Amino acid sequence: MRRAHRTPGRAVMRFYFALALPLCAIVSCSAEPKNIAARPDYVAAVQQLESLIEWQLETKELPALSIAVVDDQEIVWAQGFGYSDPDDSVRATARTVYRVGSVSKLFTDIAVMQLVEDGELDLDAPVTQYLPDFAPRNTFDTPITLRQLMSHRSGLVREPPVGNYFDDTEPSLAATVASLNATQLVYEPEARIKYSNAGVGVVGYTLEHTQGIPFAEYVKRAVLEPLGMTESAFEPEPDLIDDLATAYMWAYDGRINEAPTFEMGMSPAGSMYSTVVDLGGFLSALFAGGVRDDARILDSETLDSMWTPQFAAPDATRGIGLGFSIGTLDEHRRIGHGGAIYGFATELAFLPDEKLGVVVVTTRDGANAITDLIADQALRMMLAVRGGEPLPASARSTPIPLETARTLAGRYTIGDAGIDLLEWGGGLYGLLTRGGIAFELGSRGDSLVVDGVLDQGGSILPLEDEKLLIGRDTVTLSVVDRPAPVPERWEGLIGEYGWDHNTLFILEKDGQLQALIEWFFLYPLEEVSGDVFNFPNWGLYHGEQLVFGRDENGRATEVEAASVVFERRTVGPGQGETFRIDPVRPVDRLRSEALAAAPPIEEGEFRGPDLVEVAALDPTIELDIRYATTNNFMGAVFYQEPRAFLQRPAAEALVRAHRALAAYGYGLMIHDAYRPWYVTKMFWDATPQDKKIFVADPQRGSRHNRGAAVDLTLYDLATGQPVEMVGTYDEMTERSYPNYLGGTSSQRWHRELLRQVMQDEGFEVYRYEWWHYDYGDWAAYPILNLTFEELR
Repeated sequence: MRRAHRTPGRAVMRFYFALALPLCAIVSCSAEPKNIAARPDYVAAVQQLESLIEWQLETKELPALSIAVVDDQEIVWAQGFGYSDPDDSVRATARTVYRVGSVSKLFTDIAVMQLVEDGELDLDAPVTQYLPDFAPRNTFDTPITLRQLMSHRSGLVREPPVGNYFDDTEPSLAATVASLNATQLVYEPEARIKYSNAGVGVVGYTLEHTQGIPFAEYVKRAVLEPLGMTESAFEPEPDLIDDLATAYMWAYDGRINEAPTFEMGMSPAGSMYSTVVDLGGFLSALFAGGVRDDARILDSETLDSMWTPQFAAPDATRGIGLGFSIGTLDEHRRIGHGGAIYGFATELAFLPDEKLGVVVVTTRDGANAITDLIADQALRMMLAVRGGEPLPASARSTPIPLETARTLAGRYTIGDAGIDLLEWGGGLYGLLTRGGIAFELGSRGDSLVVDGVLDQGGSILPLEDEKLLIGRDTVTLSVVDRPAPVPERWEGLIGEYGWDHNTLFILEKDGQLQALIEWFFLYPLEEVSGDVFNFPNWGLYHGEQLVFGRDENGRATEVEAASVVFERRTVGPGQGETFRIDPVRPVDRLRSEALAAAPPIEEGEFRGPDLVEVAALDPTIELDIRYATTNNFMGAVFYQEPRAFLQRPAAEALVRAHRALAAYGYGLMIHDAYRPWYVTKMFWDATPQDKKIFVADPQRGSRHNRGAAVDLTLYDLATGQPVEMVGTYDEMTERSYPNYLGGTSSQRWHRELLRQVMQDEGFEVYRYEWWHYDYGDWAAYPILNLTFEELR
């Protein structure tokens, strides 16, 4: 059998591998099937897996998913689900190209192990033997080695200052590694696992520097091509990009965006493109002891060493090997690696002793809990098929009814620990009071079960007397008192930092400054000094710090978080200021067009309008009708009088909400209620396309036009002043979303109080505006275009 070796020259190497490649690597093979049908003995298992996957796509809103199932030397089933390009209705297949994130590390490490076998690299030599200029500050006596880097025991920071996960400037690998010289080791080498993308970047640069060939080119020739992985690469080759799936980002507050596709400087750690078919072939090579199509990639003994936990007890069954993650599945040895990169989630998992494996990739950010679940279920089914046993069932949950979610929502505590149950967008989420991720809950029998995109497994049993059973602990519903004001020293730090594609939120929660990073991970911070904070001793960034830089007014302009500099973002106006847009066309022209137009014709029967003036029902409701002034987002007057009208049932419900708030020392202040249709048309026609989620489409009419929607806030009964919320009225930014996690505990508490009281009276908050509430029976009323003068 032939073994792939490094050769001195690029031209010689290119020719050598071209001879070894199958014809499909040299010419087009368009006749190859896009999917692989189930082998007869796997048909029943595949039918169950298909049902599970389709359910997950529907309930977790996954745009696309592809899977390959491998039994030793054969892909026994490979299939795509959903759409790789939803906009153009392009179906996903087993040959759809995905970015596979940290699964990339395996191929970087295999390339190193080839050179270790050849005697060109030594895993335990100081890496400076190969990279003399590599000099992060190391105050310990232990030098950094390739073994430490590959097993995440080097003590390096998680991300390099340049070329990190957040950096969209696409720097070179050399520049990325050079930037680490400005960092200091977080831990002594070998002392503790510290997952480090930066570390694997150094591993890849060792290949590039010692072999004199760019990293992506070297790994393609030394590893990918001998494996027959013709649909894989570490750079965006045109043929691959043509078939690359569109992936999507999302956030707790409800935003969804297409994922960015820039190349990271630390490409060896996460920039590989591949298909599940190619990765399935890779698994077969592993099962064959490092052989694929008569080409030996690695010796079987070398693979065994890569599947052995490093710096662990001899009998350890869990840990990190040389690149590979090691664990168990139902007492079977389970090896593999996950991957997460902007919009893509991957799981590659296999049982080496049984030679069974699976690859699952999807296109929703952070959905690794789903790819893990499907991969494990596939492995369990394969074991059942192999052993002639009944196929294991896959448990499923059902949605929690909205009323149940609202009844259960609240803070539950035991000692100084606890959990917040939050009703967001009709679903119920849990968030530990000490931080972490927010996990979605479903219902299964009498229990709540963790069943969301970010997490799976675990259950919560509701008990009587407002208690929950979580594991062995009983937690009790607690009253959340009005939060104290944020400490003055933190006021200049709270805000957003970084990029549109990856924003760092600094917020105050439960009397602590906290960081929400990479969209999903909420970390309480330990204050070291006025501008320096530690990440907690767990999570992605343990052992690292945040250091703020302030201007002369004490307002932070940037924060260096875990060696990455995040610049402050300008988001919305300051408190007491008004958000403005530049209208697409002049206001006078928009007004004349809107007055000349007619509302859409509606079919069906509607109630007769019964608009009443809210202040006439209760004069203690305050009015701040912005559209009767120029103090609004367009800077123009739309109403001749500052008045607020609602359909009578909505107005009466609003009065009840206002009076209920008095017990808390607050009342309602109305910014807008009934709105003539022509004003809605002006708003729509004036607003830029990227902000139209904040205005209603006049072709469908607004609930304001029906007299069944109201814009409002709280005011303090003692002072008559409006209460400070996270964002300002009519602000067209994500701070307006009702589930936005930024700001302070006080701001969010007041926003939630408003929502709770309004919901109790039959109103629902609009998903993009904390101040906008629709009355439950809004659809029963017609679109109206009467001016206030005509109503009077």
